[in-house]
Amino acid sequence: MPSLFRTALALASAAVLLSACASFPHDAPIASLRLIGEQRIALKQAFKGTTVGGLSGIDYDAANNSWVMESDDRSEINPAHFYRAALDYDSRAFAGVTFNSVHFFTQPDGSRYPNLAHARLEQGDQVADIETIRVDPQDGSLWYGSEGNRKVGLHPFVRHADRDGHYLATLPTPAMFNVSKDETGSRNNMSFEALSFSSDGKSLWLGMEAALYQDGPLATPDNGSVVRITRLDRAGTVLGQYAYPIEPVASRPAPGKEADNGVSEILAVNDHQVLVVERAGVEHADGIYTNHVRIYEMDTRGATDIQAIPALAGASYVPARKRLLLDLEKTGLPRVDNIEGISWGPRLANGRRSLVMISDDNFNAQQVTQILAFEVL
Repeated sequence: MPSLFRTALALASAAVLLSACASFPHDAPIASLRLIGEQRIALKQAFKGTTVGGLSGIDYDAANNSWVMESDDRSEINPAHFYRAALDYDSRAFAGVTFNSVHFFTQPDGSRYPNLAHARLEQGDQVADIETIRVDPQDGSLWYGSEGNRKVGLHPFVRHADRDGHYLATLPTPAMFNVSKDETGSRNNMSFEALSFSSDGKSLWLGMEAALYQDGPLATPDNGSVVRITRLDRAGTVLGQYAYPIEPVASRPAPGKEADNGVSEILAVNDHQVLVVERAGVEHADGIYTNHVRIYEMDTRGATDIQAIPALAGASYVPARKRLLLDLEKTGLPRVDNIEGISWGPRLANGRRSLVMISDDNFNAQQVTQILAFEVL
């Protein structure tokens, strides 16, 4: 092939790619999601001295084309940690998952997080229940959220760490989310479940899993609920807070069994729209759960900023609007498990974004760890 022709072809190809990328800006509206494929990780797979499981958060590190996945192990099996991994997928297939390294989160004093049995609570130890993780688009550092522990008076928190998980700072969060001795504040194991950087990387969205006590009851098969989704700057100043309406639980549990529905993760689309993962768990008579997972697009335009409303129950406000984007039970998957993580992925060859979800198996043989790859249409 003549060199001049090769150069012209390369320039033409580059122009097509740039045109495709320009047609799909990061904050472009989403029409739908197309499932590319699924990979599963074996129950309690061993990796470098740890037991893989409880993967409740995932994010893409674009600087080195890798993924971070955190475990919500409360330092009961291994100290609180996250993995770096590679996902092999394109628009046609999802071929595999490769774990590359494991890293342990540290507290301000440099020690690893203890479990509850070994925590020195009077000396300021935290028992981390890490449910969400994000890669900082500015420098590749990490931000993560923990649900705390209401039973022993530990507040939920958001912390900033370096690329290896070493503590850098704690993000101030509104006092309304703290635990208390009366029925106000966060419910146990239902607080900071969701975190996302804004599309411009200058602020963070923080999502509650369930309603604060003062905001009303939890979702049931008959009634929905409401959670607060808050936007904060990097210093912790609240830029806005919105009421997100949760759907009723999609099916009924067996008599005497449990059922719930809540927000398990969020992902910013643009300045006013955020993807919200609603994940319901419904218990059958044999103790096995069915998961109903739906992805909604929340829109804050026209919604009331509720940061100054101390209790939503009985208050007057306009909630955020929502639009159903995807019902995972209608994707053809043989099983939908406990989806708790969602992240943008790298661009596909056609210029479209990809999106990845991950499930938390709770180290339970009745569940699976599934990673799902989607094309964003």
